[in-house]
Amino acid sequence: MLKRNRSLLDIDRDHLIHPVTSFRGHEARGATLLQSGKGMFLTDVDGKELIDAFAGLWCVNVGYGQDSIVEVAAEQMRRLPYATGYFHFGSEPAVKLAEKLVELSPANLTRVYFTLGGSDAVDSAVRYIIHYFNAIGKPAKKHFIALERGYHGSSTVGSGLTALGNFHRFFDVPRPWQHHIPSPYPYRSPVGGDAQAVIDLSVAQLRAKVAELGADNVAAFFCEPIQGSGGVVVPPKGWLKAMREACRELDILFIADEVITGFGRTGPMFACDHEGVQPDLMTVAKGLTAGYAPMGAVLMSEQIFKGIADGASPDLPIGHGFTYSGHPVSAAVGLEVMRLYTEGGILANGQKVGADFAAGLASLADHPLVGETRGQGLLGAIELVADKQSKARFDNGLKLPDRLFAKAYANGVIFRAFADGIIGLAPALCCNADEMSLIFNRIRQTLDQLLEEPDIRAALR
Repeated sequence: MLKRNRSLLDIDRDHLIHPVTSFRGHEARGATLLQSGKGMFLTDVDGKELIDAFAGLWCVNVGYGQDSIVEVAAEQMRRLPYATGYFHFGSEPAVKLAEKLVELSPANLTRVYFTLGGSDAVDSAVRYIIHYFNAIGKPAKKHFIALERGYHGSSTVGSGLTALGNFHRFFDVPRPWQHHIPSPYPYRSPVGGDAQAVIDLSVAQLRAKVAELGADNVAAFFCEPIQGSGGVVVPPKGWLKAMREACRELDILFIADEVITGFGRTGPMFACDHEGVQPDLMTVAKGLTAGYAPMGAVLMSEQIFKGIADGASPDLPIGHGFTYSGHPVSAAVGLEVMRLYTEGGILANGQKVGADFAAGLASLADHPLVGETRGQGLLGAIELVADKQSKARFDNGLKLPDRLFAKAYANGVIFRAFADGIIGLAPALCCNADEMSLIFNRIRQTLDQLLEEPDIRAALR
């Protein structure tokens, strides 16, 4: 067994390129191979059991080992493993899943285009927006605005809307038509933590950017209701609605990127539901299939659909499509995941255990290393600082993310360790109170061990 494991690691080093990883750094470190999962727990190839406080990559919302999902996927593979959406073909699972998403999503979103994941959902949204404004006779509307610290995928287009340095370096993005305004980050806002002041500042910054570019030149504003990969930045209540209203007044489209926040992650089915926001388009993925199969989607309002549909002769195709759009196996998985959220009680359980998650975050706020804890539903963050008063971050030379992850792994818990000393948490919606307690006990143990390190203690002010 040990020989086999070493062999797999060697093969991985020699052949497999990992996403968002230093190529040489990974060759030196090697892979951590996972073997199995059940519920909230993963087991690696060495038999170590870990509680997954990050749902894979914000996506395994229903937990590991849901047999009903495996069964519907296998049945669909036996019956019809593939059906193209080209040439007017379709399949029952894709049609039914589109209907279900329209039923569950904000009321104005009536049309669905299926993708393979979140990045190509963002790309598809951009392409449809450009097509829409050309079709309705507003071809100058080509500029897009997003948020600093925002994440909208790592594709050729989406990486420019993303505002994280690793996704820009050597990739020649953002493009000249991609712009960013500051993040609504209450903990580090120049106006302090006052909710209304943060909201007013964001609205003013959006208005100023549109004025700078010219309203006739701006197509859309992209945002995550809660910024995920930027450090789980939670805007004040009312921010999303205020930004949506500002976009309406400025005559630009409002796109909600719910790839992370969708499907119960923040409490309701979609984060937009917290404030009754109806976006012009919404991108989803991750929780759509709970990570059991690749799939994403763009949900589109009737207004946008009509503009595109009526902008050309009926005999001309709209030239955007993917081989695996509406893949029947992924769609069958998505339908079963939707059933588990609703009839299966997973959404309700997530809402119930959200109180335990909030209490767990709050319990760590007094730790000497913690500057702030924040969250909504089952999406949260713990921000570590060297000085609680000044909010100064730890020096990058301390390699805090690597040390945090390693200590947590040794303690049997997996979380996201961001580059600027932020711990990201997104436990599955199937988590129970005891498992939630275990997560936070192991995180506290990890923080206590980190605090014992002489260079970390010396860095505290």
